[in-house]
Amino acid sequence: MVNIVGVLSVATLTTNVTGHFAFFAEEISLKNYAKAITYIFYVLFFLFGAFTCNFLVELVSIKKPRISHALPMFIEILILTILGFSTDLNPLYIAYALLFTMGLQNALVTNISQSVVRTTHLTGLFTDLGINLSQLFFTKKENEMKRLSRIIYLRISIIVFFFIGGVFGGLLFVSFQLKVLFLAVTLLIIALLLDNAIIYFNLAKRRMKAIKSKSS
Repeated sequence: MVNIVGVLSVATLTTNVTGHFAFFAEEISLKNYAKAITYIFYVLFFLFGAFTCNFLVELVSIKKPRISHALPMFIEILILTILGFSTDLNPLYIAYALLFTMGLQNALVTNISQSVVRTTHLTGLFTDLGINLSQLFFTKKENEMKRLSRIIYLRISIIVFFFIGGVFGGLLFVSFQLKVLFLAVTLLIIALLLDNAIIYFNLAKRRMKAIKSKSS
């Protein structure tokens, strides 16, 4: 959703930086140095988002590891909400903000999944999926086959939902413009609430088990 909003609102890819390096090289070859610098800023804002995310996670995890991932999500929610209310903001600022939030998002999920999952672009996912699919022809052990099948299912699920988000976001953008980001914010809030609910549910289960073991 964020990717298509960036493309349709400010004609900028905001969920990855690979293309921006190509555009940077193009502008340099055309001697459009001011425009080339803009692409460098795109890359730097994505980088700063990733840096900020992991810095906050490490900082909070020192004292409160259970909620270490909440703060980057709050920042992402706040920025996307502000952008959703924007009407006449400079397109460059919109691009910078979206790139920063996607740097946050990508680093957050990469951190949580220990580099298994990335949610803001598909190049790496398609590469990993291709590798995993080829491994099916050489995997013989049942346990390994189950593990590989789970990984493939996860990657396909992410790809499918990326496409759904892009198409759905594009259709909604025609009527709602940047307000489409409110839907992305809602999904983030739901994910945050579900994550906390699961944490507290597991804690409650452990406490109940501890009480039962003491009473017995």
